[in-house]
Formats: sequence, structure tokens, C-alpha cells
Amino acid sequence: MQASTSWTPPSGTLGRIVGEARLRARALEEHAADLERSAATAAPAPGFASALRDSAVSIVAEVKRRSPSKGWIQANLNAAKQAAAYEQAGARAISVLTEPEHFAGSNDDLRDVRGAVAIPVLKKDFHVEPVQLLEAKALGASAALLIVRALGPIGLSRLTAAARTLALETLVEIRDERELEIALEAGARVVGINNRNLETLEIDPATSERLLKRIPGEIVAIGESGVSGRADVERMARAGADAILVGSSVSAASDPADAVRRLTGVPRVGRGD
Repeated sequence: MQASTSWTPPSGTLGRIVGEARLRARALEEHAADLERSAATAAPAPGFASALRDSAVSIVAEVKRRSPSKGWIQANLNAAKQAAAYEQAGARAISVLTEPEHFAGSNDDLRDVRGAVAIPVLKKDFHVEPVQLLEAKALGASAALLIVRALGPIGLSRLTAAARTLALETLVEIRDERELEIALEAGARVVGINNRNLETLEIDPATSERLLKRIPGEIVAIGESGVSGRADVERMARAGADAILVGSSVSAASDPADAVRRLTGVPRVGRGD
């Protein structure tokens, strides 16, 4: 059964952020030729999906200064040092927020992290136009975030195709059954389940547990939001998560390496694969 192509534009916080992202993408078009040259000469990036297949639940640790729900998390965070600490502690990949207005991120953070670690780096932003994926490739990202609720079926297919052309991996983020269907139809190989509703900012930890079992075993499944301790990772593992993306708790920690280390080593159960 095909997911309906009808789509209501996102509202609330997500709607505002997506509108701002479209304006940034429009401005970026002026530099598309330069980005194409940089992307063509970028060094090969380590594989994102392959890094998250392990006997233990993989940790994707995030560099995150602030968020709309929490406000400032760590205003003076040094992206390169933070990422290096995560890697040393056993993180399998690094997520870098590059959205400037609501998360205080930047492309410089991604460049600094790419230069500081050997593991894959995810560009986490509100990507709504192909030129932004070109930028991600030029920056050296292994993968870029695509949010189904922000894009809809047509937008997701368009950006997924653009990413494939660039040999850029994607993390396709969903929050319900309909969005999972859309992600699978678009050919997603890595699916993230966000426990947070980006329009209301409310968290429902049961979201991942409900949806993980519906994701085919050959697809990498990531639980997102609401993870603050090892018990949360263990709960996600029992539900079938291959990986966990954790941001606020490790970014706020006084010892980020210790915070990540405490989350690692939880056996991966899988989903029949």
C-alpha cells in the first residue's frame, strides 16, 4: 500500500523552523557552483549505516549547545573536544547540529568535528532543499538528517534521490506509522524514531517502543530523544533498536566521555535479523 501523497505542512515550532530553513536554502543557492566543486573533491567519508551495526547498541552522540525545548544546554561547548571525548568513550558516530537560530549550531562545528574524529559524522539540520545536501557533502558529512514531517512524501523522495546522487547517506526521521510507511517507500536504509513531537515538543517514550518492531531487520533503526541513562538504552534495546541518538544529556555532562561510556555495551537484541 502506498502512503498518500497529500500532506499538511508542519505547524508549531517545526513549522517555524522549516520556514527559516527554506530561506537559508534559498540564500545557499547562490553558492551552489562552489559547493559542487567542494563536494566533488571532498575526501571519502566513513560509512554511517555500517558503523551502527554492532553486537551492542551503537551510540550516536550529539554536539548540541541548545534546543527549543531546553534552552541553553552548554553555551561554551567546544565541538571538536566534545566529539573527541565521545569517540574516545566508544561512540560509533557523531551527530552535529548545524541549525543556527534555535540550536546555536554552525557549519564550523561540523568542520571542526570532522577534523577531530575518524568515525562518521551526521549533519543534523532541517534539510528541505537538495542544495543543503550538497553543502553536507562538501563539509565532509557521512550522512544528513531528513525529517519526514518536515518534507512530506514528495519532498522526502526528492531529497532521498538527491542524496543518492551525491553518495551521501541519510537518517530518515519518523514519529508515527504513516511516516514509517513513507520512509520505507522512499528507500530509507537508516530510520530514526523521534520520541519528541517537533511541533509540540512533547516527549512520549513509548513511540520508539511501538514503532521499532515495525521496522524491517535489514534497516538500521535508531531511537531518538528522551535518553538520559543506561536504563533508557536497555529499554530501547529490548524493543529492537540498533542504535541510540543521545544529545542533551551528554552535551550537558561535565565529563562527556564518562556520560557516553555509561551508555555503551548494552547488548543489541535486533528485530529478527
